[in-house]
Amino acid sequence: MIWRIDPGSEEPLYAQLVAQVHVALAHGELKAGDRLPAARDLAESLDLNVHTVLHAYQQLRDAGVIELRRGRGAVVVQAATGDRAPLEAALAAFVAAARDAHLTTETATTLLKEAMKR
Repeated sequence: MIWRIDPGSEEPLYAQLVAQVHVALAHGELKAGDRLPAARDLAESLDLNVHTVLHAYQQLRDAGVIELRRGRGAVVVQAATGDRAPLEAALAAFVAAARDAHLTTETATTLLKEAMKR
């Protein structure tokens, strides 16, 4: 898994890391039992504060996606399940509609997040 952050994004850095793990799970790049990089190593490779990475890992732990194991680090416990094809089709339609409406990525993302809360 390749980790990327956008320091210029409005989304907090820790949230960007959390989102990348969720996307990697959805695409099957991460599976139950896989280990995430040590927080210190990931922070160093991305030029982040280690507390930013730890915050992301805590969010993932609280969501039940990973376990933080002493001496073993962060281990994925929740793998993606089910057929994603219908979701991928719905997302493609959502993106097309957002582009047709000339929405920014941030606005479209906010709308999606709000819809997920309902």
